Amino acid sequence: MGKRIHTRIETIDPHRPDPKVIEKAGEILKNGGLVAFPTETVYGLGADALNEKAAEKIYAAKGRPSDNPLIIHITNMDALERIVTGIPEEARKVADAFWPGPLTMIFDKAGIVPYGTTGGLDTVAVRMPDHPAARAVIDAGGGYIAAPSANTSGRPSPTRAEHVAEDLSGRIEMILDAGPVEIGVESTILDMTVTPPMILRPGAVTREMLEDLIGEVAVDSTLGNADSKEAPKAPGMKYRHYAPKASLVVVEGPPEKVAGWISSQAVRMRQEGKKVGIIATEETRASYPDVDVKVAGTRADESTVAGSLYGILREFDADGVDAIYSEAFDPEGIGTAVMNRLLKAAGHQVVRIPEEA
Repeated sequence: MGKRIHTRIETIDPHRPDPKVIEKAGEILKNGGLVAFPTETVYGLGADALNEKAAEKIYAAKGRPSDNPLIIHITNMDALERIVTGIPEEARKVADAFWPGPLTMIFDKAGIVPYGTTGGLDTVAVRMPDHPAARAVIDAGGGYIAAPSANTSGRPSPTRAEHVAEDLSGRIEMILDAGPVEIGVESTILDMTVTPPMILRPGAVTREMLEDLIGEVAVDSTLGNADSKEAPKAPGMKYRHYAPKASLVVVEGPPEKVAGWISSQAVRMRQEGKKVGIIATEETRASYPDVDVKVAGTRADESTVAGSLYGILREFDADGVDAIYSEAFDPEGIGTAVMNRLLKAAGHQVVRIPEEA
């Protein structure tokens, strides 16, 4: 990383951001600089998507592999027409239903989009966010803002501005602080260049929601395959992501048996002088011994888990734990996205407790 720069942090109203602050953010982006800003999913690290040198700065600031494509953020359908070579009718239906919102679609790119933004691919990932501050920044910055999550590559994604500052202060020009984000996991990525359309990353827009609208939707069978030799078509497919500093193990099985197994591991490790963290739910918190237990949310509404997961992983980093054990979650609806991120954070370390254990 090159010379440290001053990072300006501006607190803004998420619904009515100060026009002067937004104007300044837009100037930084138009001049090839980097601005971190909130979206409804996670905080994004923005650069002018049509400026290849600006896009390169994102990779440098994050320590991100250069074949990991960036998502271009826009605010209207006219903007989409300029950066893709065609929009399938199914994509228009999906856009009508879910844009603006937590959904990214992949199209064949137009010549105006530099390969430095797409990770060398002939396809481009595009999203239209719903967050008022994000939309204001995109328009102020020229209408095409590449914005991966605003964290050091591989670390848990930022759901608060302080997470961004922790990772990127001294590397970027500005952070816009609008408080905690709403959803807490990155957008669903849907590849519209294949038939049937294929989910490359699960998110808040679920497979069930998409199939209700357009019929069959596939899910990439190699999702999260770190051994793939192919360039990833979407962010988060190839490289380890979302990882805390401690080792993380996900434990699957009947909830009461999972709690019993994790508790026994926690007691054993504490006897060895190690510090243990446990990711639990409101339903199971009382089942655990007196160790560092963090409640991710309730199983009755797994969107609560999505909203807190990354923050909890960062809290465990601050606590200095040696190992983390997490309950598994139901891989349905947004639980699919929760488990996708959790398994990637764990490097796919999973323990399965059988019914009869």
